[in-house]
Amino acid sequence: MSTAAWKLILDQLESGERRAAYRRSDNTWVADAEVKQAILQAFKESALTVMGDFVDKFSTQRFDLSRQVRLVPGGSSVRRGCYVAKGVVIMPPAYINIGAYVDEHTLVDSHALVGSCAQIGKRVHLSAAAQIGGVLEPIGASPVIVEDDAFIGGNTGLYEGIQVGSRAVIAAGVILTSSTPIYDLVHEKIWTGRVPENAVVVPGARKSKGDFANTHGLSVSTPIIVKYRDAKTDGKAALESALRENLS
Repeated sequence: MSTAAWKLILDQLESGERRAAYRRSDNTWVADAEVKQAILQAFKESALTVMGDFVDKFSTQRFDLSRQVRLVPGGSSVRRGCYVAKGVVIMPPAYINIGAYVDEHTLVDSHALVGSCAQIGKRVHLSAAAQIGGVLEPIGASPVIVEDDAFIGGNTGLYEGIQVGSRAVIAAGVILTSSTPIYDLVHEKIWTGRVPENAVVVPGARKSKGDFANTHGLSVSTPIIVKYRDAKTDGKAALESALRENLS
């Protein structure tokens, strides 16, 4: 890939014209391998540059009033090559990495990370210290997806291409990867790779197998779907509209 080609793709990512992953007609998500290749090529070809107090291969983005993004003072950074839509609120300190897509009216709270190529939908709440992992390699691997109106609790971790369906609620402290079994108490089934729409996931535990585990009373942490979203859940997970006043 030529230098001009990857620079164009980074510009397209920043404008929202292109994404590192997209939803197909059957509602499944697929990575755009060319986009991820462009990002990797950009890292390879770019030289380290001094930018004020920072040394990096890519500059951070600057926002003005025309962007309609609320970037609160206090140490947050939005890297080159990611898209932040109007109405997004970024509380300090937070970090949005290259290739990420953050859609309209999402809240990125303090100490939250949106990793490389992660896709965050509209009106998502990323609570304090939520970690949305990045996926650059292999280039065909889907990044972490969080769909519209999801609520991601504090100190959560979403990694390795896990997909969170729309309006799902991930309670504080839950850790999910694409291979983590998620036990659904409502439908009595096990999900992997995706949290279904409207699911409420909380930390749980399941008994470990074997004599040694039995002797010592060992268990492993396990995410559990305890219910599906209802009016009571909506009230607890609602975003504070005052935070977004005068942004849309």
